[in-house]
Amino acid sequence: MSKKIIEIAKKEIGYTETPANSNKTKFGKWFGFDGVAWCGIFVSWCYDKAGFPLGNIGFTKGFAGCQTAVAFFTKSKRITTTPKEGDIVFFDWNLDGRFDHTGIFVRHIDKDYFETIEGNTSLTNQSNGGQVMLRKRKYGKGVLFVHPKCLDEAVIA
Repeated sequence: MSKKIIEIAKKEIGYTETPANSNKTKFGKWFGFDGVAWCGIFVSWCYDKAGFPLGNIGFTKGFAGCQTAVAFFTKSKRITTTPKEGDIVFFDWNLDGRFDHTGIFVRHIDKDYFETIEGNTSLTNQSNGGQVMLRKRKYGKGVLFVHPKCLDEAVIA
């Protein structure tokens, strides 16, 4: 079921905000909150388009802020140490307890690395880079995986 989320996200690889450095995207327009950092909005959009809406996590269509989402998923006990395809990953780049960025877990590469699809990233700006990319990330501190309830509910339905 979660393969659909990955399929939707993969089709967006290479998408860039227009104009550059504006945070203006089709994802923000859909969300009703355009012109802001959009990594969480991208994740919410992919889940929705795949038929697994995340529900209200600060906004009716999902989440825009990583802190709000991490608090929600922590409270609802959705944190996991064994991510599966389609799960959500959050990054705390500075290891200061504040999550800066999010994406969709694609696959384990090996014991050290995994692959994600992320919105609003680039090779020069991890958290506000303006494009959708396939990224190779390292397991370790500052990485938090979430298995949203909507994925479990989809299997039961």
